[in-house]
Amino acid sequence: MQKNRQNGFTLIELMITVAIVGVLAGIAYPSYQDSMTKSRRADAKAALLELSVFMERLYTTTGCYTSGSCATGTTTAPTLPFLVTPKSGKANYDLTVATTPSTFTITATPRSTAPDSVCGALTLNSTGVKTEGGTGTLADCW
Repeated sequence: MQKNRQNGFTLIELMITVAIVGVLAGIAYPSYQDSMTKSRRADAKAALLELSVFMERLYTTTGCYTSGSCATGTTTAPTLPFLVTPKSGKANYDLTVATTPSTFTITATPRSTAPDSVCGALTLNSTGVKTEGGTGTLADCW
């Protein structure tokens, strides 16, 4: 005499598994997004620091932060070596510089495809002052 044996899962077992996976995903996904935002922000900060070194080299060479000769009174911002970060791949931040002959301010603005509502736009100026344009604190963002 053979017993009829069922192989597989019951509907209740399957629903419990789906619920557990849903709870784990609900916890893990926001944490993953936060980590990605922090990673993109770190890349933007590194780019700001790299561009500030570029601007200081320009000042050492020409005596001012603007392009051209300082003697002519040129107030045009120099051409940056790169305008987005990361330098290759999908861009997450746009980089701009505003200059006078004796000061500069470099800004990294997050793109809409990589929003950063906590820190917003990050800036660094010629005196080393760092700012953020979001709801977070300077310590959180820099």
